[in-house]
Amino acid sequence: MKAGVLFSGGKDSCYAAYLAKKQGYELTCLISVFSKNKESYMFHTPSIEETKKQAKVMDIPLLIQKTKGEKEKELTDLEKVIKKAKAEYGLDTIVTGALYSVYQTSRIQKICDKLNLECFNPLWHKDELEYLEELIKENFKVMVVGVFAYPLNQSWLGRFIDYKFLEDVKELKEKYQIHPSGEGGEFETFILNCPLFKKSLNLKSYQDFSTGENSWRREITLN
Repeated sequence: MKAGVLFSGGKDSCYAAYLAKKQGYELTCLISVFSKNKESYMFHTPSIEETKKQAKVMDIPLLIQKTKGEKEKELTDLEKVIKKAKAEYGLDTIVTGALYSVYQTSRIQKICDKLNLECFNPLWHKDELEYLEELIKENFKVMVVGVFAYPLNQSWLGRFIDYKFLEDVKELKEKYQIHPSGEGGEFETFILNCPLFKKSLNLKSYQDFSTGENSWRREITLN
């Protein structure tokens, strides 16, 4: 089973790739969409350029598709790069990190059906707190690179998902109904190390940007 992974560099796509490999899929390529729209409905945007370095330490080819990020129109660009990946690598499966988003999953499924590909969503409806704990136990080094909901603020940027993080998001879930894994768009992440990497990536520099009320984004540069 040859799989292409829809890859953002964040925890969901990385962990989905990890689970797919454990279940016997051959990870033949990574597929990243670089959106000019920071508020894209479909695609992760913080530090997306650094996926090139992740692909290198994973030793997996990376296909990049640029898009203006216009709602629904961006799906044409996604279909284009999936079609290219299928032709170049003989894919029969697309792996996604979808957890609860019907919006994203239904649209990716439609593209896969059109291209006669299986769509595999290994995280689908996984308990969010159990999922975070699995990331910790499986030695995923996950950094927060964007926060987009009250009461999250700039102090959360650069935090790693560890047991203290787990306790803090449990509290936020109870008090503010925050999705503990950020599934509601509350935060976004970037992976610096995981079992799929040949070596760990190190942070060289970063710059924080305020993108609105209770909205911060960290652009990172890796060695």
